[in-house]
Amino acid sequence: MSRPGATILAPSGLRLSGAEARFFAQADPFGFILFARNLADAAQIRALTDELRQVVGRDAPIFIDQEGGRVQRLRPPLASDFLPPLDEVALYGRHAARAMELRFRIIAAELRALGIDGNCAPMLDVARPETHAFLRNRCYGTSTAQVVTMGQAAVRGMVAGGVLPVMKHLPGHGLAQLDSHLDLPRITTPRAELEAVDFAAFRPFADLPLAMTAHLVFEGIAPDPATVSPTMISLIRQDLGFAGLLMTDDISMQALSGDVASRSAAAIAAGCDLVLHCNGDAEELAQVVAASGQLSDAALHRAEAALARRTAPQPVDLTALHAERKALVAEGL
Repeated sequence: MSRPGATILAPSGLRLSGAEARFFAQADPFGFILFARNLADAAQIRALTDELRQVVGRDAPIFIDQEGGRVQRLRPPLASDFLPPLDEVALYGRHAARAMELRFRIIAAELRALGIDGNCAPMLDVARPETHAFLRNRCYGTSTAQVVTMGQAAVRGMVAGGVLPVMKHLPGHGLAQLDSHLDLPRITTPRAELEAVDFAAFRPFADLPLAMTAHLVFEGIAPDPATVSPTMISLIRQDLGFAGLLMTDDISMQALSGDVASRSAAAIAAGCDLVLHCNGDAEELAQVVAASGQLSDAALHRAEAALARRTAPQPVDLTALHAERKALVAEGL
């Protein structure tokens, strides 16, 4: 692998303009991410994913947020609709783990059919009664054990479908009472509880290829948001044991202060491997690319290891998977 830029970038629309194609070719980001503004129909999406890979001259990974529920960029008829994860876990009862595996196996098949091979899931934040509504029903459970079980099921489904999972939001977003798209959450919970509950949910997933940071402050550990905190990135690496490729959450979210260039530089300096930028704004893209630079030697090694785990999907009968999910509902309680 040549040395790509230390970024994951998003196109602005349904196809690349000439200027956008030239910019992406020069910036050579590690990968791309798609949003609703990039998605019209199957033929258009496949053309866009082909185009993105062509401009960088390699099989770059293309990501999406397809959690199912409130956060799924692809909707019917392009993809199946699902309940929010926390609601689904309750609905399926003792069969929830199998239902979650099937859910993500279906999602993976739908993504791969469109040229998308990375999904920003599983979400391993532990839900609390006070968790902000933007996050709460996206969680997989209200206990560490439940989140781990459901997260492992989600990973099995994605891996079988040839989609790279990106676990989030390290080292745990479940205590946030503010929406980090708009504000900076501050967590005052004692370290012992964080270790036992929130951080513990991520440790069983330390061998996953990719992960995403959280934009929030753990006041008892470090004064800065985790994404730009060397102390928190060290905690992710040392305490949680994550050795894979680490990307930021969207660097343009308002939880972070300063312009996108200073945020990007701070994230790389803190130890993140990749800066994720999502809004497609050309001026911001240029700033993020300039500030992020290329993958470091260590990040390049982790990137190569992550992509080596991108496999061809196993054969699947989607009709049969949907039927099994439907049958499980009646048996769930």
